[in-house]
Amino acid sequence: MSQKTLSGKLISAILATGLLSFGGVLVETAMNITFPILMKEFAIGTATVQWMTTVYLLVVAIIVPLSAYLKRSFKMKQLFLTANLLFLIGLLIDIAAPNFTLLLLGRVVQGAGVGIALPLMFNIILEQVPMSKIGLMMGVGTLITAVAPAIGPTFGGLVAASLGWRYIFVLLVPLLLLSLFLGVRSIEQKSEVALEKFDLLSFLAIMALFVGLILGIEGLSSHPFFSFNVLGSLVLGVLGLVFLLSRSKRLEQPIVNLTILKNPVFAGHVAAFFLFQIVNLGLSFLIPNYVQLVNGADATAAGLIVLPGALLGACFSPFGGTILDRFGARKPIWLGAGLVLAALIIYAAFGLHLSNTAICLIYFLNMVGTGMAFGNIMTNGQKQLTFQERSDANAVFNTLQQFAGALGTTIAALIVAMSQVGSALTYSRATALGSRHAFILFMLLAGLQLLILVFVVKKDD
Repeated sequence: MSQKTLSGKLISAILATGLLSFGGVLVETAMNITFPILMKEFAIGTATVQWMTTVYLLVVAIIVPLSAYLKRSFKMKQLFLTANLLFLIGLLIDIAAPNFTLLLLGRVVQGAGVGIALPLMFNIILEQVPMSKIGLMMGVGTLITAVAPAIGPTFGGLVAASLGWRYIFVLLVPLLLLSLFLGVRSIEQKSEVALEKFDLLSFLAIMALFVGLILGIEGLSSHPFFSFNVLGSLVLGVLGLVFLLSRSKRLEQPIVNLTILKNPVFAGHVAAFFLFQIVNLGLSFLIPNYVQLVNGADATAAGLIVLPGALLGACFSPFGGTILDRFGARKPIWLGAGLVLAALIIYAAFGLHLSNTAICLIYFLNMVGTGMAFGNIMTNGQKQLTFQERSDANAVFNTLQQFAGALGTTIAALIVAMSQVGSALTYSRATALGSRHAFILFMLLAGLQLLILVFVVKKDD
């Protein structure tokens, strides 16, 4: 692309799709804090209320892999309108839901909209932003989706306490309407589209893959490994993956082109991105949990302790992207991954005795590193492929981001629970010990991630 500047229309299109993605991630994290309220209002247990997140995550994870097919088959404005309207309808269902079943239906509809929306912003950036600005705008895109989980728990807690949980959905409606207004006026079609045949068998394999893996992983917290709920679900997921890979090889135009993973440099970036997200989401569970159960603070304080670091890290995303544009990928990616590893080494070393002030400062370090590296790994990974392959790469990255989130949270919760159950220690001491064990595991994953990046990001282009 020859142009060097960004048009007002393009910026508006990125903002429109970004607001849609922001709303999707925000509502996911904001609703997690309302579970005790929902359990009381609808007379349901913990296992049931968890479906508020699980069903949403499942739908998003199933829809996101279709993004490359959808991009080739439909115009971007059609996809945007569909995503926005589905999200709005889902919000309206949940605002009025008289029972938990309808509340879940609203979450399913929202998940379908968000599953279309999440890759859309990055597809617009990759297709329409000049190469000299790609790092900056991918950083902006990452910032948009990173700010939402940072403020989600605080937003959800304050709204639920002051206005009621339904207002979490109500307050998102104006945001969605603003997004709709901007998108209708600004989203332009730059690439050719032609409706492709939809391969139902591949879609069923994707469903089996993510239903199996996500339910199996989440089932670990309440069922033994050798049970149908866990091992049976995991086997279903693996079979879905095997069939999807086999089916994709036989199709001239598969739903998602997984042969791009044969590129070792791209595959290395994907692996590092996956590990990054596991660590990030694992820490987002561990830190508030530690603040409340070990240090005795309340939920609001826990949210406020991580909020400054999360916001700062999100703001570093465009800065890291600018460094990539000017100096290449190695500096921001290596530096960011190194800072994340340093933060986890400190967490692991002092995990039994962390004050709230120490947690806040170390989290600052971790999130600055995340802001520097996370979006740039995605950007530089896609640079290893042809222009035509980038929508498939975007589908891979966004899909793994959803799956890694479920995996990281579950791993953290399991390790802490194993230390808490049957321990002779006090509950707070057992929680601290379990948290330290989780910090050590995430430290090892961060070390592996840095090692991978040293090998795949060798030179600055």
